Parts: sequence; structure tokens; C-alpha cells
Amino acid sequence: MTNTTHPRELLKQPSAEILASLPAMGRVMLSARSGGATHERMGVVGTVTIDGTKARLEGEFHDSTLDLSVVTRLVADRTSKMRDRVLPRLECQDAAGEVLFSLIGLDGLELFDKALALFGPGEALEPVERESAAGGGSPDVPQDDLGAATFAAILRNAVPVSIDFTKPGLAQHWGGALPEPKPAMGFVNIMQGDFHLHLRAGAVAGWLRQVVGSEVELAAHDSDGQPFGLVLRGPAAAFDGVPLGNAHG
Repeated sequence: MTNTTHPRELLKQPSAEILASLPAMGRVMLSARSGGATHERMGVVGTVTIDGTKARLEGEFHDSTLDLSVVTRLVADRTSKMRDRVLPRLECQDAAGEVLFSLIGLDGLELFDKALALFGPGEALEPVERESAAGGGSPDVPQDDLGAATFAAILRNAVPVSIDFTKPGLAQHWGGALPEPKPAMGFVNIMQGDFHLHLRAGAVAGWLRQVVGSEVELAAHDSDGQPFGLVLRGPAAAFDGVPLGNAHG
């Protein structure tokens, strides 16, 4: 943090201008949550392309589209720590100030502040209590958990899939050969160097199956029958043996 910045501040510039600084921040994690799923891409942002109200984050480690008609406020927060290390973030907020998702500077405060230096200080804000990302999960993942059974079947089938995530203001994509799922702390965890999916046990009550062109899509639904933004895509063979639960399609 420099002498001209605040621990937590609302940046004054348009979101498009600020997002263009992401490639200079080093490794960045775009972390989004909804309905018991946390979908994360991490690594250096190769390019940021602005097209009207859309911002495309692309490169070897990122593939996402931000809707700037929804993401209208960016807050630079320097209060989050992991152990003794500051992990600064840009909170992507809507007009009401609700945090939709965050862009976290994994290489620390120096690169984060250097990338944002040309924007000058923002409007100082009060620090906020930060919710634990893994809070609320049961200690173990039940053997009959639908999310765990789904990814176990995909792993056995050994066919590459896409794991996509949408919520207001964001669409984020990952695709490839599925890493081995790791159940821990009440979550099914799919993790590799540039991608994490943390899926809370019980979050998926059913998959709505649709055929779109040459691919099958499985959209996750919760216990109320509502989608929460997590969609799996791939050839039909990728999903052989996947139980659909209570949302069959």
C-alpha cells in the first residue's frame, strides 16, 4: 500500500479502464461463488479486450467475459491476508454495492498497487468482515453425494469436458481433462494449477440434461429445483454413468 492509497477504496475510473490494468498485476485469481459452488481461474491475464459493455479476459490461464452494464463499481481492497501475506483484490460490484465476484492479486501488494498507480487514490471505505470461502460445509462428503458421484464418473470416462460458470456480470470457462476430484472439508474439490472448483456437498440436487449440437450440457440445480450457474459440457461419452438426480431434462 502506498501513501496515497487506502486499505479499502472505491476507484473512480470506469470499470473498463481499471480492468485494462490486470495484465500488469502478475498472477490474478478470478473467484466467483453461487449456490455452493466456487469457480476460480488463476494465472497471468494475457489480454483484456473491451467490446461495448463486455470485457474479455483471455490468455493461457483465463477465459471469462465480464458484463460492464452489471459490474459498475470496482473496489480495491487491501485488508485480506493469508497467513501474514496481504492478498489484495478488486471487488467487482453492481450498482447497489453487492460483491458479484473478485479479482485477487496472487503476487501481492506491490504489483497490485503498481498496476493501479495511474488511477490515483479512490474514495476511502470502511473495512468489511470477510466471509470464509469454505464455511458451512459438513466435515465429510457423503458417499451418495451427487456432485461427487458425477465427477467420479467423468474421471472414469476420461473424456475432456468444460466446466462453465455464470452469474450476474460474469461468464467464466474452463475445459480439459478432469483432474482427480479431492473430497475434503465438506467439499468436492477439482484442482489444477490454473483452475479450482470447490463444490459443497449437497449443493447439486439434480442435473438438467440437454443436447446442444454435438454436445451434452448438464446444468446443476439445487434442492429447490433452481439453477445456480454451474454447467458441464462435453461429448455424450464424457457423461456415461452420471446420475441426474431430481432434474432429468
